[in-house]
Amino acid sequence: MTSDFVEQAPVTNVPLRVLLVLIVLAVVALVLWGMWRGWKGRQVRQMDIPAPLRAGPEGTEYSLVVAGQFLGSARHGDWLDRIAVHDLGVRSRGRACVGAAGIWFDRDGARSVFLPAQAVLDVRVDRGIAGVVRERDGVLVVTWQLGATRIDTGFRADDSEDQVALLDGCMALLVADV
Repeated sequence: MTSDFVEQAPVTNVPLRVLLVLIVLAVVALVLWGMWRGWKGRQVRQMDIPAPLRAGPEGTEYSLVVAGQFLGSARHGDWLDRIAVHDLGVRSRGRACVGAAGIWFDRDGARSVFLPAQAVLDVRVDRGIAGVVRERDGVLVVTWQLGATRIDTGFRADDSEDQVALLDGCMALLVADV
């Protein structure tokens, strides 16, 4: 009578496995720490950028409200130079509200941002902003002046029809300003 039992290889070296796991965890922690330091360093370098308004003037009415995603802000002309101060570079869900006084990005989980109509310099659709790339003409980019800094801010509506309406509403601010 033969046995179907086959002896298996012994368990691997447990202390070596534990050491390798600790090394991997240390590398991951080091990478996360480096990312955090880089973000903090960017904030220090951008301290010259003033804080934007958080809301429009009292009693401001908005003719258009569009749900979508605030994709972040970057220095004008350099879509990879994300603005790290004042939550301007933080992606978040929210609403873009357009009225005669300006554009208000009412954000969930981050500080809201109000762009006065006179600060809005240009509005266009583009492929991406602040390190976020979408399909062609998938991102509404608003160029605006904050202190001495020109900023590009990106927003993507949940619905393509809303994206077109948002573009038209923001363009109307430019025409009204002329």
